[in-house]
Amino acid sequence: KRNLFERSTMAVTDPIADMLTCIRNANTANLDMTEFPNSKLKLELARVLKDEGYIDGYEVVNQDAGKPRIRVQLKYVSGKRRVITGIKRISKPGLRVYVGKHDLPRVLGGLGVAILSTPRGVMSDRDCRKQGVGGEVLAYVW
Repeated sequence: KRNLFERSTMAVTDPIADMLTCIRNANTANLDMTEFPNSKLKLELARVLKDEGYIDGYEVVNQDAGKPRIRVQLKYVSGKRRVITGIKRISKPGLRVYVGKHDLPRVLGGLGVAILSTPRGVMSDRDCRKQGVGGEVLAYVW
């Protein structure tokens, strides 16, 4: 039986898209958790997802074994109803998407969240509006 955490040996050209796909696939399969390789940007994305209430938690595992990974606890309400109904990568390596502080996107009229990489760190569109900064739009989550 194949392990769901097992990854192919192909090089990943877009690690953020790979992370979002892992979360999307585990969410669709109603899994309790998923894992993917660790990086500072992925940790910040997981922090924003936790702060916005889309996941239960995250932790770095296998630090002693050499290749640390991030383990994300997915969140469900009333049985197995998903909290994350959609997750989409916006800015890609071939086409970067930047917005100014006056052009911040609203996902589903404010029901979802846009995650941006700004000069002040990775934050949600709500935090960007409060702090008056723009940046690169990494993903939409709803």
